Amino acid sequence: MTATSVDLWAPFIVAGVCAAIVTPISIWLAPKIGAMDIPKDKRRVHNKPMPRFGGMAIYVAIMVGLAVYGLEDRGIIPAMVGCTLIYILGVVDDLKNMKPIVKFSGQVVAAIVVFAMGLKIEFITNYFGEGNMVLGEAICFLITVLWLAGITNAVNLIDGLDGLAAGIAAISAICIGYVSYIHGQYVPTLGMMVVAGACVGFLPYNFHPAKTFMGDGGSQLLGFAIAALSILGRAKSATLVVVVIPALVLGLPIFDTAMAIIRRTLRGQSIGTADKEHLHHRIMKAGFGQRRAVFLMYSLSGIMGIVAILYSRGLMFECIGLAIVAILIVGVILTDTGSNKVSIRGQRITKEKPDPVPEDRQKQ
Repeated sequence: MTATSVDLWAPFIVAGVCAAIVTPISIWLAPKIGAMDIPKDKRRVHNKPMPRFGGMAIYVAIMVGLAVYGLEDRGIIPAMVGCTLIYILGVVDDLKNMKPIVKFSGQVVAAIVVFAMGLKIEFITNYFGEGNMVLGEAICFLITVLWLAGITNAVNLIDGLDGLAAGIAAISAICIGYVSYIHGQYVPTLGMMVVAGACVGFLPYNFHPAKTFMGDGGSQLLGFAIAALSILGRAKSATLVVVVIPALVLGLPIFDTAMAIIRRTLRGQSIGTADKEHLHHRIMKAGFGQRRAVFLMYSLSGIMGIVAILYSRGLMFECIGLAIVAILIVGVILTDTGSNKVSIRGQRITKEKPDPVPEDRQKQ
């Protein structure tokens, strides 16, 4: 299968238009079905009830885009089924507020269904040889399920500020799609352009000040879609695209998820316990507003996307140098306590007053 630049941007435009049309409908529908985000604790950054049914627009856009442009590939149907299952799970979570273990179990079930339908990280079995196919299949199953559930949660956890998850998912999808394209993997490219288009079409309604939230239905869907569509490549040469590149591009949400797990484990808390110490929350504590915090996260995500592209082209020196820059920026954010908020304009310079003259000298 080959693709021209027009072929690649058409799925992006179709998905974007679908999301832009359906989002206002989701905003109207949200209060009628009880899909409202009511601020009940300090973890929320908004102070009024907000619709959180925007995931419906993202879901419709992705399904339409994949149905129109991707059905000729045998991996698209399992991806669509998995996305549908994960979206339903997210909507139920938005309405019923499921326990973390129940939600994670649902994600694993969706991943198992996708694997059973034939969408898997296939190249792993090549390293075990024909005589060890059972072992290879078992490892393939484990890694595929962990990959799908892990990326789903990584994107879900960064959905904490207006426009953050949609923007990072769009940046990630475009970068993964570009690397897939230059390596001749056109089906993953089309899938990623669909995801990116759905995010961009939804983003005007979700960027600060947001008119709607995507909810767990949207954030889990985006994570699962990126994870599933990134493993559509069938050639053995797709190993680079399937595993390394998405992991690099999604380095920011993966890092944030890993830090959350470590932090909660050290405190003796459940890893599903919500808190306000994610990377975007720390940026806010350092004195940034929502928009600047989101733009900074976009920048970090974009840097990691460029790192992935450089890596895919074998430019290791440039790749390592840019990765160090990203690490240093994250290090600055994590070590800033937010106690010293200095204006970008600097401190006002005041004219120094002379020291008071002692009384005994005044009499002289």
